[in-house]
Amino acid sequence: MKRFWLSLFVLVLAVSPCLRAQQNSDAVTLKLSGYVKTDVLFDLRQIDQLREGHFSILPKKEVLDANNEDINAKPNFNILSIQTRLAGTITGPDVLGAKTMGYFETEFFGSTDATINTLRLRHAFLKFTWDNFEFLAGQFWHPMFVVDCYPGTIGFNTGAPFQPFIRSPQLRLTTKFEPFKLILTALSQRDFQSPGPAGNSSIYLGNAVIPNLNAQIQISFLKNSLIGGGVDFKRLAPRIVTKGNSKTDETVDGLSFIGFLKLAFSDFYFKAEGVYGENLAEMIMLGGYAVKDTTQKKWEYTPNKNLSLWGDISYGKDIEVGLFGGYSKNLGTKDNYQVFYGRAEDIDDLIRVSPRIQFTFGKVKIAGEIETMFAKFGKVDRNDKGKVSDTKGVTNIRGQLAFMYIF
Repeated sequence: MKRFWLSLFVLVLAVSPCLRAQQNSDAVTLKLSGYVKTDVLFDLRQIDQLREGHFSILPKKEVLDANNEDINAKPNFNILSIQTRLAGTITGPDVLGAKTMGYFETEFFGSTDATINTLRLRHAFLKFTWDNFEFLAGQFWHPMFVVDCYPGTIGFNTGAPFQPFIRSPQLRLTTKFEPFKLILTALSQRDFQSPGPAGNSSIYLGNAVIPNLNAQIQISFLKNSLIGGGVDFKRLAPRIVTKGNSKTDETVDGLSFIGFLKLAFSDFYFKAEGVYGENLAEMIMLGGYAVKDTTQKKWEYTPNKNLSLWGDISYGKDIEVGLFGGYSKNLGTKDNYQVFYGRAEDIDDLIRVSPRIQFTFGKVKIAGEIETMFAKFGKVDRNDKGKVSDTKGVTNIRGQLAFMYIF
């Protein structure tokens, strides 16, 4: 597999000058872009994370040893270059009266912690663009990650777990009648998967037959500002047979809503977003779903609910300063339950504040960020719809330096 990716990389570099050299009307062109990036990371305590700490999620709760000392109050340090990225934009002749393009993007992040330092597929799609319509087929950002309105953090988590962070295979239709844009999307799961009885897997969505469905509206105003909102529906079938060898068709539905705003004035940006969601664990957010009663022949489920809010402000160009703030609240489940599948069942709420500064020297960027995360852990009452009580807070402070060369 490593030889395959290496061969693909060499092939792309070899053929790209030839493709760009064609001059006729049927020419297919390939433009390469990307960056080389190194991150220096330091945490004051142990954290829940991905890829050796590169993607921070939240601090680990207090765990006391025999001497009543917190085991997780242990600092950690790392230097990683795994976010280094290569992208290719492919353009060709019109098809069906539409402009066409293809896009792929890969990086050395790996698909799992075990495959860190290897290439993984981030994006791969083709797109048809007419005057008022656009159709995309392939892997791209889930519409819950709004590409025109997301935090400008230095940290690779890009605001997660307050901000949905997920890429998905999809079919997306966009209608554009200025200043309105309506986006309708049907999606499956691949790298970002829902939790369940067999661990994280795309099979739960696949067995539900209905794809993840999303509808979103965006309204542009001023020059680069926008406001919008959307609704997302997801149905999972966690099991097709229970432990008692009884066939089951039980599913769990998740209905989520998003609202967002971006204000842009020259070098000043303000962005804000709110998400009320059910069962959003695959988006690297709090929550999930639970089994009501495991003694039944057919299992019934109940979704966990979560509210997340974030805001991001930045100013400057060659020297840019910014501040991100996020809040997330566990709203519990709709019903009492016995078994939970998801993330951070025992967290009541989360708060993050992250100031940053970034210097740009042509193609080079040097940036720094201090990320402070406060999490309140407590006891979960599964007989009271997952209510968290007797909470105790823990705080992690992450310092990060980033060095980037863009091409």
